[in-house]
Amino acid sequence: MNYLLLFESILNHWHLILIFFSVAILYSSVGFGGGSSYLAILAFTGIAFTQIRATALLCNIIVVSGNLFILHQQKAFPWKKIFPLVLCSVPLAYLGGKLAINQQLFFVLLGITLLFAAISMWISKRYLSSTKNTKPLSWVKSSSYGGLVGFISGMVGIGGGIFLAPLLHLTHWETPKKIAATASFFILANSIAGLLGQYQHPDFYIDWNLTIVLLTTVLVGGQIGIRISNSLLTPIQLKKATAILIGLVSLRILLKYL
Repeated sequence: MNYLLLFESILNHWHLILIFFSVAILYSSVGFGGGSSYLAILAFTGIAFTQIRATALLCNIIVVSGNLFILHQQKAFPWKKIFPLVLCSVPLAYLGGKLAINQQLFFVLLGITLLFAAISMWISKRYLSSTKNTKPLSWVKSSSYGGLVGFISGMVGIGGGIFLAPLLHLTHWETPKKIAATASFFILANSIAGLLGQYQHPDFYIDWNLTIVLLTTVLVGGQIGIRISNSLLTPIQLKKATAILIGLVSLRILLKYL
């Protein structure tokens, strides 16, 4: 490893590092990876779009991996209900990541995806109280929802938690803690599958000097976030603030590439 180039990456991208650190703390505190925000940030850095997806997915993997260990200790995973969600999402996330798309199509899809995510986050109801009755989805619905979200996630470069979590809350699928745990596992599975799909591209490339710095940043930020949990922002506050940010970014992307 060239440490001089690594140090230059830190100096040249310190603003980006600070933003990624903050995003990792906020998102991990409520069980998300932050992939949508990483994509939104990277979209305006001038980094090649083929690298943007891989970088965002790697950051997702780092953040939620740290979350999973702690959530597993808390016995927060409803595994029997998680399996149908990932049954179709993983192979379809791989196929989505494997698809060869050009730069304009990528940014149009990214803009639409971010706009949809912003709207769904803004209009979704408040998180369920742990005392409310839960309503599990059927295997067919779980597999269908998971597969659709997985395909979009792999193609665009997100883990899918930003779509899945609001859907599960709206359908009263489980308690907030178990939905957060499920979203973390879903994000990890889809991020790995999507990244493997992207790796099949002949033009797959990652600037490891910058990526290693960002991965280290989100690893530290994610560990801080999962430990302080909701003491910074409540889930509903984070959803509203993120919806505004992602909505503005999505509109700017669409105006530029449509």
